Amino acid sequence: MRSHPEPVGFAARYRAAVAERGRLCAGIDPHAALLEQWGLPVSVDGLRAFGLACVEGLGPVAAVIKPQVAFFEAFGSGGFEVLEEVVAGCRAAGALVLADAKRGDIGSTMAAYTTAWLDDASPLCSDAVTVSPYLGFGALEPAVAQARAADRGVFVLARTSNPEGAVLQTALIQPGRAGTTVAQSIVDAAAAVNADGAGTVGVVVGATREHGLDLSALAGPILSPGLGAQGATPADLAAIFGGTTDLSWLLPAASRSILRAGPDATALAAATAQTRDDIESALR
Repeated sequence: MRSHPEPVGFAARYRAAVAERGRLCAGIDPHAALLEQWGLPVSVDGLRAFGLACVEGLGPVAAVIKPQVAFFEAFGSGGFEVLEEVVAGCRAAGALVLADAKRGDIGSTMAAYTTAWLDDASPLCSDAVTVSPYLGFGALEPAVAQARAADRGVFVLARTSNPEGAVLQTALIQPGRAGTTVAQSIVDAAAAVNADGAGTVGVVVGATREHGLDLSALAGPILSPGLGAQGATPADLAAIFGGTTDLSWLLPAASRSILRAGPDATALAAATAQTRDDIESALR
């Protein structure tokens, strides 16, 4: 692997969290079927009970916690109020919070999204946010600049696990640059930002299939969803990401496989710890 500067900024915060708690991003996905499975009403009250149980169970254990914003947004203003409580609770418990919002726009609109998710003045302020680069990587500059200034991060969609993404993400960006896919160009752009050692830009690369990317120069976290319900196992991780990836940056993500242990917070904590330990054992 290539050598990189000593971690600073978000990279240092991320490294410290993972060193203390292990490589796991635990998702909070309060979709209706899970609320019902937990015996909760599909309402703001049910959402709050779900979210607070996750804060209690996941918050003290996982290095990174990823609330899926859409499931809160579905309840309107009440859902956002609950999300604010969840973000604050998880951060107070010592976890880094990655808001899975997948925002992407241009100019002042992207700047407004940036304020919502990465500015201390916002009640939704998180340690990092997922963003989409498919209006051009350069359009993400407001988020990248704010994240760098505040020692926070952005996680950019690169090679996602959904089959529909392959048509765009594996397309060659120029006929004259054989082998450079759209997804690889995003990884390369992220690596260029991360040359300062701050690890400001992470990428999202699914764990459910071979990705065909060279991640060796990234020097930032690699969020890898797909464990559990989507079919990937901890044993798959080294095979899929070995060779061209610094596995110390790999951040496998699991949601439903952990949340099935609810609604008891102690059981959620145990499921989170077991998933983390299985990942660490597989990657050791």
